[in-house]
Amino acid sequence: MKNKTILVTGGAGFIGSNFISYYLNENPNVNLVNLDNLTYAGDLSNLYEVENNSNYTFVKGDICDRGLIEQLFNKHQFDGVIHFAAESHVDNSITNPGAFIDTNITGTFNLIDVAKSYWMSAPFQFKKGKENNRFHHISTDEVYGSLGDTGLFKEDTPYAPNSPYSASKAASDFIVRSYFHTYGLNVVTTNCSNNYGPKQHNEKLIPTIIRKALSGENIPIYGDGKNIRDWLYVLDHCKGIALVFTQGKSGETYNIGGRNERNNLTIVDTICSILDNIKPANKSYKEQITFVKDRPGHDLRYAIDATKIENDLGWKADENFESGIRKTIDWYLKKYNS
Repeated sequence: MKNKTILVTGGAGFIGSNFISYYLNENPNVNLVNLDNLTYAGDLSNLYEVENNSNYTFVKGDICDRGLIEQLFNKHQFDGVIHFAAESHVDNSITNPGAFIDTNITGTFNLIDVAKSYWMSAPFQFKKGKENNRFHHISTDEVYGSLGDTGLFKEDTPYAPNSPYSASKAASDFIVRSYFHTYGLNVVTTNCSNNYGPKQHNEKLIPTIIRKALSGENIPIYGDGKNIRDWLYVLDHCKGIALVFTQGKSGETYNIGGRNERNNLTIVDTICSILDNIKPANKSYKEQITFVKDRPGHDLRYAIDATKIENDLGWKADENFESGIRKTIDWYLKKYNS
């Protein structure tokens, strides 16, 4: 019996690269093909742990290139797709929304449509041997819009995206949903809260705070710093993805969140306090905090109710924010000192 072969898209990015290392380690008999276009967010150095693994193949390419995706399906006969590839930086979506429409909507359509034609002979009819093939779509809590002071995003929360980024992800979620309801394709979707941890792109909030603190620059915080996010340690997210991919119910959505709500002021304060302790400077890093003009349409609060994946699949986050942020700071200290 041949080993399973899985296509991972966007595997050189932050979450994708953490997932590939984790998944290959846990599943030594799976072949994994990583398709990534290596845009600004993708970095092959994120994959140093697996680059010599005989079960791992890297392909540079764009999910908007349908011919390439068909060629890869022909060559590798994929048994599953885990689709991370997306333009995801909200600030960039405000200045250049077109790239988000192309990658997140058209790219997702290309992938799922090719998967359907390779795995199915007709609606609700899988080709022989392809009955268990699955398409796992990775999405975000931002599709639900913004919360007030109370409440949590659940799987049935109505969509209300507020940025071009979240609107493009919402559209991709609906495309995936339609392929389940119209064609019977075996799909699952996960919507996650804000991830943090090793290998995150330098421009994101937590790496920016650490980097600017260490270099003695101003640490920029949007608006009044009161925007709240639910923080999820990236390895906990990877474990949740693997669980849903293997055990989730077809057609279902699972929200993955850390139950770690923190506002940006708390985040910057926590990081500066830890740095003051482990790498003291002449004065507290907190003196570098500065407030900058808020981004347009900045959602106030996101928080996820992860009850469904906890109860149905037995997932739970291993890290709380205090333990996860220490591991994260240690990783970046090594990176920025090397």
